Amino acid sequence: MTILAIESSCDDSSAAVIIDGKLHSNIVASQAIHQKWGGVVPELASRAHQQHIVPVVAEALATAKITKSDLNAIAFTRGPGLLGSLLVGTSFAKALALGLNIPLIDVHHMQAHVLAHFIDEPKPQFPFLCLTVSGGHTQIVFVRSPLDMEIIGETQDDAVGEAFDKTAKLLNLPYPGGPLIDKYAKEGNPLRFEFPMVEMQGLNYSFSGIKTAFLYFLQKETAKNPNFVEENIKDICASMQHTLIKILLQKLKKAAKQYKIKDIAIAGGVSANSGLRAELQRLGEELGWNVYIPQFQYCTDNAGMIAMAAHFKAEKGEFCGQDVSPMPRMAW
Repeated sequence: MTILAIESSCDDSSAAVIIDGKLHSNIVASQAIHQKWGGVVPELASRAHQQHIVPVVAEALATAKITKSDLNAIAFTRGPGLLGSLLVGTSFAKALALGLNIPLIDVHHMQAHVLAHFIDEPKPQFPFLCLTVSGGHTQIVFVRSPLDMEIIGETQDDAVGEAFDKTAKLLNLPYPGGPLIDKYAKEGNPLRFEFPMVEMQGLNYSFSGIKTAFLYFLQKETAKNPNFVEENIKDICASMQHTLIKILLQKLKKAAKQYKIKDIAIAGGVSANSGLRAELQRLGEELGWNVYIPQFQYCTDNAGMIAMAAHFKAEKGEFCGQDVSPMPRMAW
């Protein structure tokens, strides 16, 4: 089974080829235009996808050393994501599948992030827990099998990625700010400043409160010293990152104990954060967990993970028809 996968949920245009469960190419074209605006502009993202999708697909096929006539199915991200961006990928996939007279496979973006762990060794054993963390999602997922997942905890307001982005914006760091916070945090004191940790019921999260607290913290300190941010940027980033990671892992630790699970994974764009990766490894050694952290190239949005998810769906014969349409708020 040879599958071409397309990812276009936000601001990365990507295409990948998977053959019998082995990834043969994974091409990603990022969109630098959004840096100018300090965040993703949906209309600009849609237009950039239209420009990138044909070259990206062509390169994915060439890298895999196949032609479109070798394809057995076309997979695409159906949702969740930006409607305009999803439309580009969905429309392209439908047209190509129709022209080649081969089936379509619709993929859930966040489920694909979880299944990115099966691209390379080592692979987690079922059942396992996966903390999916990105700009739009923060979830603890109980994974029974490739196609049987359950959200057992999630944010009730903002995602942790939004908290990182808002922190960066308040510090006047350029977009995307998350990697810069990570960079400064490596050289700062994570215990210098304290920020509040909101306790939610069960395994759920909340990050809106810490964003507001950080805003008030900056207003208070800069009123006393206008150069406060410039003089303390490393300690500020380290302290904020330390608090966010502590919030994330506190609930993950609780979930692992509650479900008696030792195989623990992370996925999504924020899983590229070096502080989170290091702290999860440390916690895993302390508690005897088997920790699974994806390669950096599979943390951010990419078609390789869409291809992996499509492979599992194809094995079960789960295809979709030409009447499919994108779902920006696609449920699990």
